[in-house]
Amino acid sequence: MSIYAIGDIQGCYNELQRLLEQIDFDPAQDQLWFVGDLVNRGPGSLEVLRLVRSLGDSAITVLGNHDLHLLAVAEGVGKLHGSDTLDGVLKAPDREELLHWLRQQRLIHEENGHVLVHAGLLPQWSVQQALALAHEVESALHSDDYAVFLEKMYGNAPHGWEDDLQGYKRLRVIVNAFTRLRICTKQGEMEFKFKGEVENIPAGYLPWFWVAGRRSADAVVIFGHWSALGLKVEPNIIALDTGCLWGGPMTAIRLEDRHLFQVGCNDPVAKNW
Repeated sequence: MSIYAIGDIQGCYNELQRLLEQIDFDPAQDQLWFVGDLVNRGPGSLEVLRLVRSLGDSAITVLGNHDLHLLAVAEGVGKLHGSDTLDGVLKAPDREELLHWLRQQRLIHEENGHVLVHAGLLPQWSVQQALALAHEVESALHSDDYAVFLEKMYGNAPHGWEDDLQGYKRLRVIVNAFTRLRICTKQGEMEFKFKGEVENIPAGYLPWFWVAGRRSADAVVIFGHWSALGLKVEPNIIALDTGCLWGGPMTAIRLEDRHLFQVGCNDPVAKNW
């Protein structure tokens, strides 16, 4: 069996299909790991959700910020943005089945020294702590009043982690770290406006994975979310958002030997990403 980790899809269904053909994916033997953001901005969010759901145990996905946004919009507690392309899902006859399936997905997956997340891990968190904290959010998503959580998850504050955080402030920090983190201070204070290249990071901040003493450094963390960072394959990180939505390739990596596979973008939303 081979495991293939795949970068952000964001509704780019045709490219995903071509990538699966390139890797000769066999759902009876292989497994796909998706870094989240299955939906939004691209034209095929509905088709992507249907495909990944149909794969059952042959696909593992973690939730990204766009996936959570879809759930919030569907519940009427999030507002559609002008660049959103979620109507296909929201008007689909199988909408409720797809949204229920999406809501059951996790924020983190850990297996054999590899950790799959959408955006990152705060430097204070060990993998075991991250798993426990993710479970708190996952429990809120699975609860009967999950719509209340989805409404409360929006916001940038608090900016960092404190063990004594409680309630929705605690859950919001956890969600923001897993699904929105790119850069932070050495103390783990997050900044969310920056989306650019590493050389342009504002003073006092650095990529979360460069923080000295990061407690998850003993694992290989696989993530996406940061298209301007691009492909980065190092001993303990694998960054896979290569900006297919913006004209870059869609990328997969076979974890057993780190062999890379890429397909070009069919119809980019913008030329400069």
